[in-house]
This record gives sequence, C-alpha cells and structure tokens, in this order.
Amino acid sequence: MIMMFGSQKDLVDIAGAWSADEVKALHEFMSKWNNDLVESGEFVDAQGLSQPTHARRVSLRDGALVVTDGPYAETQEVLVGYTTVDCASYDRATEIAAQLANTPHPEGSDLGRDWYVDIRPCADSFEELEL
Repeated sequence: MIMMFGSQKDLVDIAGAWSADEVKALHEFMSKWNNDLVESGEFVDAQGLSQPTHARRVSLRDGALVVTDGPYAETQEVLVGYTTVDCASYDRATEIAAQLANTPHPEGSDLGRDWYVDIRPCADSFEELEL
C-alpha cells in the first residue's frame, strides 16, 4: 500500500491558493499515474480521503464512548489517500511510490516539510503479520 500524507493546510491551499491550471496539472498527473498502473496490471485499488475536518476519532475512556471530531490539533499530517498495488517486488513498489515525488505543485510553494509517501506490504494472512 502506498500512503500519501498531507495537512489540512495542504488541502486548503489546493482548494483556494492554487490556480485552476495548477489543480488541473495535479489531477492530470494523478490520472496518468493511476492509468499507468492499470495498464501494467499492478493497480489494485486507490482512494482519496475527505478533508480531516470530516474525520472522527472513536475511543473508549473508562468504558464510555468518546468521539472527537477532527482535525486534531496534535496531528500535523494525516493520511489523504492511498493506492494499493500488486507488483513483482518491494523494490518495484518503491519505484512506483517514488514517481509521486514528481507530483506537481505551484512553483515556489513551500510545504514546510519534505514531500514523501510511505509504503507498507499488506498482510494476506494472520501469519504474515509477524507479531
């Protein structure tokens, strides 16, 4: 699974500070990236997630349900989307993830951090969890 991260600010900037052409370039890049994976037979699934303002954290405290609406002040970055691939090796998954380093963004924009994505193998069985 290739996991993409961002902040609430990133999503607000895309929606408001980026020009229509910059947003179009991002969408075209992501469409091509996904379509290339479909054509290679490596694509399994992908989803973008809604903004963190729509998130809820559900937990129990002393047996009572606690629901906290997002975004969470202690969280700077959140999962904004994922792509699952089925490919020949972990190295190939790394190559696919590395292509996202070229995700377009406005010239001169500063994310305040390095752009990155995480990859993790999906476990197909309990035994593969390596507990």
